Amino acid sequence: MKKRAVITGVHAWVPPYVLGNKELETMVDTNDEWITSRTGIKERRILKGENQGTSVIGTEAVKGLLEKTGTDPEDIDLIICATVTPDMLFPATANIVAHNVGAKNSYSFDISAACSGFLYALTIGSQFIETGAHKKVIIIGADKMSSIVNYQDRTTCIIFGDGGGAVLLEPTEEPLGIMDSLLHTDGSGADFLHMRAGGSRKPATLETVKNREHYVFQEGSTVFKFAVTKMADVSAKIMKKNNLNSEDVAWLVPHQANKRIIDATANRMGIGPEKVMLNIEKYGNTTAGTLPLCLWDYESQLKKGDNLILAAFGGGFTWGAVYLKWGYDPK
Repeated sequence: MKKRAVITGVHAWVPPYVLGNKELETMVDTNDEWITSRTGIKERRILKGENQGTSVIGTEAVKGLLEKTGTDPEDIDLIICATVTPDMLFPATANIVAHNVGAKNSYSFDISAACSGFLYALTIGSQFIETGAHKKVIIIGADKMSSIVNYQDRTTCIIFGDGGGAVLLEPTEEPLGIMDSLLHTDGSGADFLHMRAGGSRKPATLETVKNREHYVFQEGSTVFKFAVTKMADVSAKIMKKNNLNSEDVAWLVPHQANKRIIDATANRMGIGPEKVMLNIEKYGNTTAGTLPLCLWDYESQLKKGDNLILAAFGGGFTWGAVYLKWGYDPK
């Protein structure tokens, strides 16, 4: 029997501060009806305070995960953190989280794939389990998007929030876990969704700060068209590849970027709204954090053996889908 990587626990964390649409109306030229009708978002969480980076979110999520699963942090072999808002360019945010939670015997690293980051990290982590190299791998998806959002730009500041979650991967010989994945990139998308300055191409200067080039830039209509097409296509493709029909799928776990994109993906898969995980209204788009946040929110409704399709689309462009069978019944 082939050894697979199965999710044996999930936990998430969001900051306590709630930024609702009504408060945003006082900050930028927008209103609740405009935001809700176009995105489905009513509120989002914001991480406030000095020296509060993405590692705070990751640390809280992993601490909760370890406690929930009864796992000794010193038994963790590897921690991978998917994020586009690391605490620093180096060391990796995963290194900081590992230290904070006492995972003294693990190694750790970050990956950057924008909103698809959790899918990429989940696929990478599962392969360490499948080869037999590791027995306990933690995958984190977390972002502090408020740190790179321009609150003078109503097209982007309404979308993003802070938060994230983590899952524990362990080996199983049961027909459960990560069954298949399809991951893609198209670098031409860099023109339409990026952060202009702060990297090696354009290091920070007084000029780049003055020109507000350290914030998310998005050409909304182009990104929307790509996202609707690619996220729906890859979700349908992974179903077809694994001989799944809409009745076989218990849940679609979609990236929470825009409700219209989520609806289009579900429609392409032939899935009704009762099978779609949705929490965009209370968290907004937490980038790499949306998928683990969904799994955490819906954990009590998941049953062992449920077929889940996880799908995402993000800057890069990056997109993909993962087919997994859920590993445990509600506790």
